[in-house]
Amino acid sequence: MGSTTVEVVPYWLPFKEPYVTARGRLTRREMVLLRIRDEDGLEGLGEGVPLSLRGGVGIEVVVRELEEADGEMADGLSHPAHCALSTALLDLEEKRRGTKGEHRPVRCNATLVSGSPAEVAAEAGRWAKAGFGTFKLKVGAGDDVAQVEAVRAALGTEAKIRLDANASWSLEEATRILAAVEPLGIELVEQPVATIAEAAELAWRTPIPLAGDESIVTVADAEESVREHGFGVTGVKLSKVGGIEAGREIAKVMRTYVASALDGPVGIAIGRRLAEWVDSTVPAAERLAHGLATRRLFRETIAAEECALEGDLLHEAPGPGLGIVIDEDSLRHHRL
Repeated sequence: MGSTTVEVVPYWLPFKEPYVTARGRLTRREMVLLRIRDEDGLEGLGEGVPLSLRGGVGIEVVVRELEEADGEMADGLSHPAHCALSTALLDLEEKRRGTKGEHRPVRCNATLVSGSPAEVAAEAGRWAKAGFGTFKLKVGAGDDVAQVEAVRAALGTEAKIRLDANASWSLEEATRILAAVEPLGIELVEQPVATIAEAAELAWRTPIPLAGDESIVTVADAEESVREHGFGVTGVKLSKVGGIEAGREIAKVMRTYVASALDGPVGIAIGRRLAEWVDSTVPAAERLAHGLATRRLFRETIAAEECALEGDLLHEAPGPGLGIVIDEDSLRHHRL
């Protein structure tokens, strides 16, 4: 790339409290920051989050792929690496053009980790006081029905509640649990079962809308889900699917909301861009809250400037390109 330089920085961020789901417990998130600087000193930022708990590649693979790519798109990249590289190139190109454009905020849901019913209800109350109206409960790691009952009692009837089982329920468990919580008013349930085929069967058993996540990685997955009447909605994580263009293609096939893979500030910024595009394609009444408010789960950040939350609305960062400015001291502290 001529005089362009590439820097690949693996780093970590600590959670305020352990992040507990049916897939395990995390106290910190490890990810990879990509920095591409051109001959004029402009810098494009990208980010990839290895999803090793979901069976994806580890952080060492993402780092190696990005170092070998050297700022050029290449075949065979893992989805987190492709996401990081495509994001950095987009950010750099926008900075070269020097035009920001007008961006509208996107509405986000609260993300509640698993815990006792009382603990989860108390956390839901704190998110509600901060201005959130949609609440995503991580289920599959405790007394799911009691947790939903406690949150509904704490929030009242107007709040939207969605569940995320991370593919931890069997078909029979999902049938039983969803029948029990249906009277409580559930907006949707994300990845209640492991496969599209199981979702197609479950869809006959419950009126609660079923959303994919782990099962919808490619456009072909989305097309299969639509064809088989499985998941009718999907959450899109950009490190899972391979970047914003892949996310757009999936969103053209099925109803979509954008979710964080517990991203850092750059990942949230590009996810916010996709969420804004998704919102622009559907009437306001049909828009779903996006899972991009996860900055609230972290104790620290590597950004000096990043997307800002006002209530449940996530705003574009004001600077050029994606608008993210790195706090160099913080990045040095959190470097792996």
